Amino acid sequence: MPALQFTYNNEEIWRRHNGNVDMEPNLIDKVLDYIRKPFKPDELLTLVEDALNNHALVKSHVAIQTRLEKSEALHRYIVNSSPDIVFMLDQDGHFCFVNDKVKSLLGYPPAELCGKHFRYILDERDVARGAYALRGPNINVDNPRSLEVRLKARGQTTATRHFEITAFPIEPQSWAPADESLSGCSPQLARYYGTARDVTDRKEAEAFINFQTYHDPLTRLPNRALFRDRLELAAAHARRNSHQLAVMFLDLDRFKIVNDTLGHAMGDRLLQAVTQRMEQCLRQGDTLSRFGGDEFTILLPVIDSTDDARGVAKKLIAALQNPFQLGNHEVFVGASIGIALFPDAGQTMEQLLQCADSAMYYVKARGKDGYRFHSNSMRTATTHRLRMERDLRLAMEREEFQVHYQPQVCSETRRMVGVEALVRWQHPTLGLLYPVDFLPLAEETGLIAKLSEKVLSHACKEVGGWIAAGHPDLRLAVNLSPSQVEHPRFVEMLTERLNAHSFPRENLEIEITENVIMKDLEQISSKFRDLASSGIRIAIDDFGTGYSSLNYLHRLPIHTLKVDQSFVKAIRSGDDGACIVNAIVAMAHGLKLEIVAEGVETNEQLSYLKKLGCQQVQGFFYGPAQPASAISRILNSADRRLACVNQS
Repeated sequence: MPALQFTYNNEEIWRRHNGNVDMEPNLIDKVLDYIRKPFKPDELLTLVEDALNNHALVKSHVAIQTRLEKSEALHRYIVNSSPDIVFMLDQDGHFCFVNDKVKSLLGYPPAELCGKHFRYILDERDVARGAYALRGPNINVDNPRSLEVRLKARGQTTATRHFEITAFPIEPQSWAPADESLSGCSPQLARYYGTARDVTDRKEAEAFINFQTYHDPLTRLPNRALFRDRLELAAAHARRNSHQLAVMFLDLDRFKIVNDTLGHAMGDRLLQAVTQRMEQCLRQGDTLSRFGGDEFTILLPVIDSTDDARGVAKKLIAALQNPFQLGNHEVFVGASIGIALFPDAGQTMEQLLQCADSAMYYVKARGKDGYRFHSNSMRTATTHRLRMERDLRLAMEREEFQVHYQPQVCSETRRMVGVEALVRWQHPTLGLLYPVDFLPLAEETGLIAKLSEKVLSHACKEVGGWIAAGHPDLRLAVNLSPSQVEHPRFVEMLTERLNAHSFPRENLEIEITENVIMKDLEQISSKFRDLASSGIRIAIDDFGTGYSSLNYLHRLPIHTLKVDQSFVKAIRSGDDGACIVNAIVAMAHGLKLEIVAEGVETNEQLSYLKKLGCQQVQGFFYGPAQPASAISRILNSADRRLACVNQS
């Protein structure tokens, strides 16, 4: 009996057994088995069942193959769309796969890199680290090797971009690349898998932050923190090698005048110009640092003798003596330089900085524009200054300051018409100290404003009591610090203080120096007009020693000029210095201002001033500043007349 061929063309059997089955076109007409006629139904059903199972297996294989192809395509898309470079290396470090991202980041087509060693794109400075990284121990998928390297872009010899590499070894694979376009690549040889992430922006941001942390943004010089690090390192080297080093502390002279007069923008330009000149004076390896404000520090890490430091200091002073051109302004500054030598001045960083700072202040106190090496005598002065600063702060808390009053006397009648409030410090161990002993320190430490407010409150309370007790014409003169006058709420704060003590405004005269006025003439003019309109009198103290100008005298509501005592002392028989007093008095008369002469000590001076028409005087001729109890006795005397103390 002939054999019957059982094929997939027998659709009727398929449909009866399995319903409406979708046939795969590539499976049609493929022979699965044969049956012979006559056949048994059981045998036929068995053959059909085998055919159906075989078809299910084939169909499952096709589905799996399709999914694999889709998965591979998706994986390839993910790899090539990754923001990072994905690569594989063989056992010797040659590329056997690299994704498309390498072209957009570095300019290399993937095919160009395949087969080439990773050194081909690695910067020469990082080759050794890169080679060692692949040979490192204990590297696996869970513990990959990570390092930062520089990769060269196509056509460049030096790397400009930074990458973070993460790589680990993988097991050998037997599969071949499905993408034939990757000519020259052999992923089946891969022994290392890795990614390279571009971190250039992060590195640049870190470098910028690091620069900002250790450099001054205006001058781009090392700042205080970096200078201290370099000084500490230099001191360690000097100690180990038994050689000297020098630390200089430099403060610009007259910078504050330029800054206050021309503004902060011009002040910044001046600091930049000063920096450029000073850098040209230093040796290679020296460090110039901006310590803050107009202060600079200089480190000379190796010197053979003091002459080396002296030579650098002289160069710096000479370089800064020439004028600076700031726009249309030609300005002059100088430098006060203190020098501390290691190991003579100190063994530690802090000691060297402190000694150089002390030497610099020593120069400033003796005329500025020079240099000085630190000595033991300066250490004593520094210790005294620190002790005085501590005591000054404690004195504010312990109420150790007293207010004394110097009478202001009518030159014709010798009657006391007013008092000037002057501060004294009753020091617990040093006794009674005068303003010259502590006011400069108070200004330097920022305590002057608080001290001036205390003096004003105390004086308003005492003098206000005398006014209420029957002396309504008694005038109180008080000196105000620049920080008080420059405060935006100066007028409001002064008014509140007077109201708190019920002090009549017409009895108060505030004394301001010319330098304070000229800092900001427009603002001061507005404040003075407000004060004058409320009845407060305004006096120019130490007139003639600052920016004497008829212009501001005419613009401001000034009531009184106080002739500085240095001019009054010049009044001698036949002394030409008296001409200055003549000019000031004549100016005041022309402007209808009152005159108060300070520092009157002799009858000759008093007589001369009376002839000129000077209305009021004060000074040792009528006695020094006195406590409130002495002033009360004068007020209780007849007509408040004062007898002269100095008859010379």
